[in-house]
Amino acid sequence: MEIVRDLRRLVPPPEGSVATIGNFDGVHLGHREIFRRVVEIAREKGCRAVACSFVPHPLKLLAPDKAPLLINTYEEKERLIEASCIDLLVSIPFSHELAGQPPELFVREVLVDRLHVRHLVVGYDYAFGRNRTGNARFLEDQGKCLGFTVDILGPISGPEGAYSSSRIREMISAGNVAGVIQLLGRNFTLEGTVIQGAGRGANLGFPTANLVTEKEILPRPGVYAVKVKYADRMYDGVMNIGFNPTFGLERISLEVHLLDFAQEIYGETLRVYFIERLRDELIFSSVIALADQISEDVSRARALLAETPVVEYREYLDCGISHETVQAPKGCR
Repeated sequence: MEIVRDLRRLVPPPEGSVATIGNFDGVHLGHREIFRRVVEIAREKGCRAVACSFVPHPLKLLAPDKAPLLINTYEEKERLIEASCIDLLVSIPFSHELAGQPPELFVREVLVDRLHVRHLVVGYDYAFGRNRTGNARFLEDQGKCLGFTVDILGPISGPEGAYSSSRIREMISAGNVAGVIQLLGRNFTLEGTVIQGAGRGANLGFPTANLVTEKEILPRPGVYAVKVKYADRMYDGVMNIGFNPTFGLERISLEVHLLDFAQEIYGETLRVYFIERLRDELIFSSVIALADQISEDVSRARALLAETPVVEYREYLDCGISHETVQAPKGCR
């Protein structure tokens, strides 16, 4: 997938494009259906499949106090959109100047002049431009004037209800990392760099990798059964998110214990796949009681993880490229 982050560098595709516009935070199954439709029509018409998005998220600039915690980092979003078989991602720098532009200007200068759009696919509730006047019906009218057609997709739902970034945030914040798979179409993940910790885990007999991450949204504090990818290999693990109340930490920490693992990995990058929440954080009367509970957590996680596959986005949406497959959740195509 080609990524363009500067509109001045965007070379209009001579074959034209089939495009969509959105924030696509989470790249959940609803977004994936939009991308599937874009790619399908693009292949039929012999056009490029294009997604247009904005960086930063518009609310980060226009209303920071109302801006959502993002489900994906921008780098993750790019990888997931690429896995959706999109040919070109136009990652448009968002500014106050852009926010103040009439939507007609964006349609003409970006969609028509720079993307040679022939067909546009948008969600029914998407809006952009000054005062959010660039809604779906507006785009239909613009298409009639400027020579492109428009698909307006209604709410996209699955067995668990409508696919929604807001709902996914609520589920993650509540710690429902198992349930959110049915909306994301994959396990919720975070990537982090291993930093020096206090060494308490090792003293308890369960050494942990302390992580620092750019991820904005985290699951509710507690203990989780996780899978961890390091150096292209997957390990089982137990992760604690929280304040270690037994030791009275004042800042949130991310600590993961990798099962059957003994390497030193300071400075290395780990990707954590959340499988299931095991319990809340607790205050223990003694270090011995804490060690006993961790031992029980490890036993539960080991049994659970032995039977639970990781659902990674690209493995079941491979754009015709052969990958090692893993089981997709029910309802995923």
